[in-house]
Amino acid sequence: MTLLRVEDLRVTFHSGRRRVDAVRGVSLEVAAGECLAVVGESGSGKSVTARTLVGLTGPGARVEAGRLEFAGRDLRRLGPRGWRDVRGRGIGLVLQDALVSLDPLRTVGAEIAEALASSRSSRRARVVELLAEVGVPEPAQRARQHPHELSGGLRQRALIASAIAAGPSLLVADEPTTALDVTVQAQILALLAQRKASGTALLLISHDLAVVAGLADRTAVMRDGLIVESGPTAQVLTDPQHPYTRQLLAAVPGAHPRGTRLSGPHQRTAVTVAPAVPRQPPASPVPVLQAQSVGKRFRLPGGGFRDAVRDVSLTLAAGEILGLVGESGSGKSTVARIVLGLLTPDAGTVLLHGRPWSALRERDRRPLRRSIGVVFQDPLSSFDPRHPVRRIVAEPLDVIGHPRADRRRVLELLDQVGLGAAVLDRRPVELSGGQRQRVAIARALAPGPALLVCDEPVSALDVSIQAQVLDLLTDLRAELGVAMLFISHDLGVVHHLSDRVAVMRDGALVEVGPVEAVFAAPQHPYTRELLAAVPRLEVTARPDVREGTTAIVSVPR
Repeated sequence: MTLLRVEDLRVTFHSGRRRVDAVRGVSLEVAAGECLAVVGESGSGKSVTARTLVGLTGPGARVEAGRLEFAGRDLRRLGPRGWRDVRGRGIGLVLQDALVSLDPLRTVGAEIAEALASSRSSRRARVVELLAEVGVPEPAQRARQHPHELSGGLRQRALIASAIAAGPSLLVADEPTTALDVTVQAQILALLAQRKASGTALLLISHDLAVVAGLADRTAVMRDGLIVESGPTAQVLTDPQHPYTRQLLAAVPGAHPRGTRLSGPHQRTAVTVAPAVPRQPPASPVPVLQAQSVGKRFRLPGGGFRDAVRDVSLTLAAGEILGLVGESGSGKSTVARIVLGLLTPDAGTVLLHGRPWSALRERDRRPLRRSIGVVFQDPLSSFDPRHPVRRIVAEPLDVIGHPRADRRRVLELLDQVGLGAAVLDRRPVELSGGQRQRVAIARALAPGPALLVCDEPVSALDVSIQAQVLDLLTDLRAELGVAMLFISHDLGVVHHLSDRVAVMRDGALVEVGPVEAVFAAPQHPYTRELLAAVPRLEVTARPDVREGTTAIVSVPR
């Protein structure tokens, strides 16, 4: 039975004299027990389409459609009361960031109970049942906790429990697994598959084509507000007809041998050194970074301590990329903060170029900070939103005594990352996600560091933008000889970019080695567990005569 029918959906936003056509004539259907995936890059109209289906398009929006029906009901005619009746009971919505979606002032149980119409005692029992249904351990205890007291995976499960509490027949999931660790992602996907098997219709919004390959029955590809290609998932992914679909597939890490460019010819204008002829720094027997038996413990609120990092030893040579992987709470970010000199280890030491680093007082460490740069996951929260790009990139130059007025140096940095003078006076909110991440990299490069710490720098980016940033990091390593500590939950990205990989669990390193060796023959059971949990888009590449690109020709389901 077809639950959702959409024909010629158009969504336009008006702000003053500015008009944005976010969705331009989208048509789709979803049946009970079926999963339709909608994929495309940021700004393609995926999320606007999803929110329109639950009446949450937002202020300033004009919605028009030839047909917009759910379970035979005309959604175009609904007022506020009608939408409240459809939301939850008819259509459930799961968003990407559960911490933002859940009320921080209410317990998880109270959030879920809101959708239930039964008595208080039966609501409590049903909340515990729902949490158990979505795989939350100790559900009665978790129901009494607030969102910030749960891990990312538990929060996402609680959000799904809230979305299914009223028994909706359609679940709209907008990037439900983005930025989750691979094991948690596998659990959430298994949960969604269970809902589908029970007859719930799924509309899945995702930029992860491997996730789509494993869950969706049909796939629609969106670009610039239009569906440019749709069909059975296996057909779309194995025999893509539209050039944009082929472009998305060609950008997937793993579709090519390691080191291959993912985004095609780069657009950089100032520094263009071919990756095949890298300008490596002079060979040095002294590593750029040495972490020797580092440990860190944190005091718990109720007393006692938790060992966040235990006896971790790492080395990083000039021009080398070391991938650091592990699930949430494994200690990856704590190691990064120790390496950056933002935390002092309780045991062990960190050396930079063979000299003390973690043991220094901050006033002695400050002049050496130019040797380390950092790129975070969300540059928008790392920048002052009031400052233009020129000031954001120039700020680190003050630390090393470089005159901020030297516009040439700022332009050189922007050119290095594929941007130019056109973005100098823009503020962060006026840039795309990929442009903001490039500005973050330019800022990190400003002092001329020997080491970049990259903490989940591409996890929230669409596959095509992710490909551009990964190519940029590969180029910068080749041109500048900069070493990188690359932290990521995406094992495909780590395999594509890194020379070696280190696997963390419960604060300790369980396996370290060359990336090809670890991925081909993992020695530790936990490493094998991580690799087994990765959604697989196994591909065979062949030249595409029509486009001169790469086509994806085999996707196991």
